[in-house]
Amino acid sequence: MGKLVNGVWHDVWYETGSSNGEFVREDAGFRHWLTADGSSGPQGQLGFKAESGRYHLYISLACPWAHRTLIFRQLKGLEPHIGVTIVSPDMLENGWEFSVSEPNYGFSFMHQLYTKAKSDYSGRVTVPVLWDKKTHTIVSNESSEIIRMFNEAFNELTGNHDDYYPEALRNDIDAWNEFIYPNINNGVYRCGFATSQEAYETAFNQLFAALDKLDAHLAESRYLTGDTLTEADWRLFTTLIRFDAVYVGHFKCNLKRIEDYPNIQGYLKELYQHPSIADTVDLDHIKRHYYFSHKMINPTGVVPIGPNLDLMSAHGRGD
Repeated sequence: MGKLVNGVWHDVWYETGSSNGEFVREDAGFRHWLTADGSSGPQGQLGFKAESGRYHLYISLACPWAHRTLIFRQLKGLEPHIGVTIVSPDMLENGWEFSVSEPNYGFSFMHQLYTKAKSDYSGRVTVPVLWDKKTHTIVSNESSEIIRMFNEAFNELTGNHDDYYPEALRNDIDAWNEFIYPNINNGVYRCGFATSQEAYETAFNQLFAALDKLDAHLAESRYLTGDTLTEADWRLFTTLIRFDAVYVGHFKCNLKRIEDYPNIQGYLKELYQHPSIADTVDLDHIKRHYYFSHKMINPTGVVPIGPNLDLMSAHGRGD
């Protein structure tokens, strides 16, 4: 990891952000908005018009936040309209880097893209990044907002009106997001990046209490909000798909595996088998990033061969 301070790269692998060893995630630095006509976003954010070929998405296949945006690019039929570049799984002294030459400017590192957008940028260099090739700047590096933009901004262009944030379910979706993010999505990171026993145990207990609640809920509900597949499910999916392969061992989230939760496991398999979703998952890339890049946690850089995950057998859920 690392950060830019006044446009200068600093190789700082990890900062807890808290005096008690608790991991605190820094907020995204670019929060503009894509709309069908270029009008401002829902909170008055600067608007960018949805146009085919104008935008480019930078992601890591390892990062669960970036994975959300790749999933929505697939679900909403945006592949012909928004290009994508995948960074190397190895994130070392220069942060995220490109395995091959970056297509728009020939950059070698993600931090060069950030200073292209803002020469004196200070902060963490993260993925995903939604880039505007027309004005040469970052529209957004906040995944939760990028998926909302992808959900509706290009509908007239693509003819795809599938809605993963339907108005009638928004209160329920928001409530699930607010529960899942701190306890599960970020909860695994709070376990893995904790630098004190107390911080780790607090995060660990909250994580597994949340998974117990989730498993009980999914015994009676096909998806989080009932029978409708929503953004809350996809936001949860990107953590679940990494859990047994990475978080159980690498992040010390080892009370139970997802495989040990019968209802969550069936739910995970159903989502994985949804059309085009398996194509967005690369477990070798995922394991390589976490085990090789996080030298503070795994100084040898040895990447495990297993586990052998059963994701394609019958899940027995719904139709």
